Order: sequence, then C-alpha cells, then structure tokens
Amino acid sequence: MLFDINDIQKVLPHRYPFLLVDAILEMERLKRIVGIKNVTFNEPHFTGHFPGKPIMPGVLILEAMAQTGGFLLLQEVPDREKKLIYFVAVDGARFRRPVVPGDQLRMEVKVLSWRGNFCKLEAQSTVGGELAAEAILMCKTVDRDLSPAAEAPSK
Repeated sequence: MLFDINDIQKVLPHRYPFLLVDAILEMERLKRIVGIKNVTFNEPHFTGHFPGKPIMPGVLILEAMAQTGGFLLLQEVPDREKKLIYFVAVDGARFRRPVVPGDQLRMEVKVLSWRGNFCKLEAQSTVGGELAAEAILMCKTVDRDLSPAAEAPSK
C-alpha cells in the first residue's frame, strides 16, 4: 500500500460518510492510479438501497472512481489545500455487476488528457477481477473559498 486513509485525508477534502477511497495501491504521476474501497454493510446508503438486498448505488461507484482520480490529480496542483476538483461530466458509464457489502472495489483510473484546469479520466472498477463499472470522467480544478463566511453553516 502506497497511501492509507490518513494519507488520503491529507489530500482529499472529503470526509465520512462521503470519503469513498480507503487506500491507494499504485500510482504513476500524471498517468494512472489504483485505489481501493472496502464496501461495508454499515454505510448509510445501504439502509435504503435496498432493504433486504443492499447494493452500492452506481453514482457512488462513479464518485469513488472520481475521488481516486482526484487524489492523483491533486498531487500535481500547487497550493492544493486552496483548490477543489469538481466532477463535471461523465460519458459512457456502464455498470456490469452489483457491488455489495463485503466486496472490495478496486478502482483503476488513467489520465486521458489534462489541459489547464480540465482533465479527462478513464476509470474502471472491479471486484475480484470482474468488471463492475466503467466510465469516462471529466473534472475541473477550481479555487476553494476558505473565508470564514464560506465555512459557516447556513441557517
């Protein structure tokens, strides 16, 4: 393992229950990354998706792949604590098998292009070597508003 959950939290701004990457196994700067998501029954979405037949929502699989790619991209962003990477588009998403509690989701993400603030990624997720999901993800680096007003909860 290259990076554990503590290392990941130093780079990604996401936190429970929305941090969907548990470890980084492989990484080639500017090229590719492999991350792991351990799927557990106590995750909040399983109470309603679906009672008696828990399945990880496809949008969360896409988000987990995007976060894995975001970890790779943020390695190259100066002042990354002042930036966010927004997930802005998805193309060709396909879900090949259900992801259920007890599965270990392996997310492989490759950089297809990176121009300025925009990046295009090819992502695949597998469980036990079997393809679970795939998509082309687009993202954009933006400035993070760190002012006290931006951090204050709305009433």
